[in-house]
Amino acid sequence: MKAVIQRVSDASCTVGGQVTGSIGRGLLIYFCAEDGDRKEILEPFLAKISSLRIFRDADDKMNLSLADTGGSILLISQFTLAADIRRGRRPSFDRAMRAEEARSFYEEAAGILRKMGFHVETGIFGADMRIAYANDGPVTIIADSRELGLSDQASGCV
Repeated sequence: MKAVIQRVSDASCTVGGQVTGSIGRGLLIYFCAEDGDRKEILEPFLAKISSLRIFRDADDKMNLSLADTGGSILLISQFTLAADIRRGRRPSFDRAMRAEEARSFYEEAAGILRKMGFHVETGIFGADMRIAYANDGPVTIIADSRELGLSDQASGCV
């Protein structure tokens, strides 16, 4: 699984001229499930992301988490995070999970974040979305479950 996490002062998603999700201060999370990902790693992956201390405290230090600030999440499905650009000029998306399974991961991810107590807005899976946001900082972080050791842990690999 991969995610691009952006600290935002506001963000919204529009599909076909209609706003599908809009937040104030919080996180804009672009989310991608890849072939081989397992649902067992969803919760620890999302817990790691949502607990990152990337919001400013009273001393202007990045020391607060999303929960500490009461911020919201705009969760956007983003299969292009699985792009392989090693060969040629056209990215390969072979690593991306197939649509129906990826949709299930995305919907479950939104549900898990809501169960964690966050207000979550979403885009529409597979739609042509327009995302507008003000990146606060700017702060942008890339998370990969494989780099966090979550994928190996879930599959029992060492």
